[in-house]
Amino acid sequence: MTPFLAVENVWQLLDGLKELGLPAVLKTADWGYDGKGQTVIRSIDEASAAWTKLGVADAILEKLIDFDCEVSVVAARSLGGDFASYGPIGNSHRQHILDVSVCPARVTASIAREAVEITRNVLQKLDVIGVLCVEFFVTKEGQLLINETAPRPHNSGHLTIDAHVTCQFEQQVRAICGLPLGSTEQRSPSAMANLLGDLWEPCKPNWSRLMQNPQVKLHLYGKREPRRGRKMGHITTLAEDPADAERIAREARSSLSLR
Repeated sequence: MTPFLAVENVWQLLDGLKELGLPAVLKTADWGYDGKGQTVIRSIDEASAAWTKLGVADAILEKLIDFDCEVSVVAARSLGGDFASYGPIGNSHRQHILDVSVCPARVTASIAREAVEITRNVLQKLDVIGVLCVEFFVTKEGQLLINETAPRPHNSGHLTIDAHVTCQFEQQVRAICGLPLGSTEQRSPSAMANLLGDLWEPCKPNWSRLMQNPQVKLHLYGKREPRRGRKMGHITTLAEDPADAERIAREARSSLSLR
């Protein structure tokens, strides 16, 4: 896992920075997501202000990792202990928010196997029933470091709705209802691009132009008010190659701003 320490006051934070080194990331222990509830500390002089800004009683201090890429493994465990995963999904972010996910991730076969096996162990050790996502940093040396766990269907797994025999939401229902887990077979390489409220500025996205592309699947979440950084929906694309799926997804999203 990423080296970390629990901190409860600014003095523990200062001691933690000496132990872990700089730069480091200070995070809230609860309810953080999409870059919210965290700040990067690059010098000792920034520690006090960072703690005040966080404004919580319990926090986590992590060593800042210079990683090569991030992957996530969405998996499920049944009441009977059966395990199924969708394999590593490659993730790229923009302004700390998940931007595009690609499946399968462009990692070596050995890293893919290790990521799935670590995820299996996490679900077993935590006695998880249902869907859980494990996010990893892949270091430049090829080492996998767990960055986060999310005990629920995950944004990076939304592409399973269109790309897999059984999507992560159906898998969640199957697991908690005591049904056999569904097949996680992937129909074809795929990519998912998030649609943030930013796309509604200065005017509503051009849905008609987007839907002219038969390779694009549009999912809107029914949220009434678009806001900058708010996830309003996503698009999924299928292709013969993961790189092609990603390119089509990015181009399709860009077309929403064209008039």
